[in-house]
Amino acid sequence: MTTLGEFCFDVATGLSLGARERQEDAVVADFPRGAPMGFAVLSDGMGGHASGDVASGIVATELFSELKLLSSAPAQMEQVIGAALQEAVTEANRCIALYEGQHPSAQGMGATLVAPVLFENRLYWVSVGDSPLYLFRQGKLFRLNEDHSYAAQIDRLHAQGIIPLEEARNHPDRSALVSVLAGGEIAKIDCRAEAMSLRHGDIVLAASDGLHSLTDDAVAEVLQDQQQNSGGQICDALLQAVAAQKCPEQDNLSLCVIKVDPMGADQNASKPDPVVSKTDTPVLETGQVVHIDRNSHQGVVRTVVSLTRKARK
Repeated sequence: MTTLGEFCFDVATGLSLGARERQEDAVVADFPRGAPMGFAVLSDGMGGHASGDVASGIVATELFSELKLLSSAPAQMEQVIGAALQEAVTEANRCIALYEGQHPSAQGMGATLVAPVLFENRLYWVSVGDSPLYLFRQGKLFRLNEDHSYAAQIDRLHAQGIIPLEEARNHPDRSALVSVLAGGEIAKIDCRAEAMSLRHGDIVLAASDGLHSLTDDAVAEVLQDQQQNSGGQICDALLQAVAAQKCPEQDNLSLCVIKVDPMGADQNASKPDPVVSKTDTPVLETGQVVHIDRNSHQGVVRTVVSLTRKARK
């Protein structure tokens, strides 16, 4: 575990093939030791579409390249973080269009995206599609990013009493996406351009929709049970919990766990949770990992890195 000041970040990534014949998820994390920022990119190729694995690879590679290039000037990057993230997404989508133009057999491919970006303990993100970004804090699980699938709309209809629970759970359009990176117009982009503060003990979790074999309550239970363990152990526990469901149609699963390990008491622990209002500001730093997971022929792959950062005042 690397230590620099108050904050220590333990990062792990993982992949599971699930019940699919090929891996269409891609995940990359970059937290250079001693640098003022780090980021992760996770992309889920559209299942059942042509070249979904190629699409997710393009998105992960392009986002990584754009963010890595900008990270050479982190202070300037953070000042324009919203525009930088939007431009990176647009460029990745353009690359998919270029690939489709050169490979007619790949027509119809697409991918989702979720990319958390950290400057000291300040968290930003960009996402397209249904890959979730969670924050686990003080025993509670918060979904941070928007869900660009019909599932979110269907659940709202149930909450309003318009459709019953069973119909909502089994609706045939639950998995349909309302926004995706597929080379055309991007219907929705969720871009967090205002900093969100992380605290000691927080766990940030980015995942593909293969995690939805678990309910949010089940995910929270795993994180609660594992919160004293390393990021790698947390990642393993989530992979094992999904495997234990023995879902015959289990989708590919990719994960990135970012754990803020306690280096001392959090003086703000008793204050109201800033995540709910999304109105306050954060700080973050890192150790080292650069890893793109593409294949998991034996079912599960995991990469671990430990890192530390000091919040600047």
